[in-house]
Amino acid sequence: MKVTKTKIDGVLMLEPKIFGDERGFFCESFNQRAFLKQTGIDAVFVQDNQSHSVQGVLRGLHYQVKQPQGKLVRVVHGKIFDVVVDLRPDSPMFGKWESFELSEENHHQLWIPPGLAHGFLTLSETADVLYKTTDYYAPEHERALFWNDSEIAIEWPLDQVGEVKLSEKDRQGIAWRETVTLL
Repeated sequence: MKVTKTKIDGVLMLEPKIFGDERGFFCESFNQRAFLKQTGIDAVFVQDNQSHSVQGVLRGLHYQVKQPQGKLVRVVHGKIFDVVVDLRPDSPMFGKWESFELSEENHHQLWIPPGLAHGFLTLSETADVLYKTTDYYAPEHERALFWNDSEIAIEWPLDQVGEVKLSEKDRQGIAWRETVTLL
């Protein structure tokens, strides 16, 4: 597995070794010992989640004010534009965002440490996203940062999807200025 640091401290791009031939491919998507050895992160995952989305679905930007979750995200079918926003007030990247393309073709995985908001836009006709979390989902502590907040100014590739499809919860996201007061 190749591990690459990103602009936001603690966010890591993981590239598993792919063994492929005319029959298809094999990869080890997660190994606790290898993850610890190569990242130095002793994460304990307590929950696995899967989402299936059609093109244009935008999920996020989600975070929890208590019980923040570290996430290991990968795409097993399709392609997404994945985004993290640093919500850690003591971070030099506080309020900054970074994006990544995750797909079934590139097999990349993204480690997102606790303290970041996370969301993605489905670029392909459909996408299946799997992610492991380091804490349990706590709906009473979940919040959504508004996906197109002008202060964060994420450059979503909207020209690739047509209409953005949001859940009611994500339509009710809160602005960056309000988010800061909740941290």
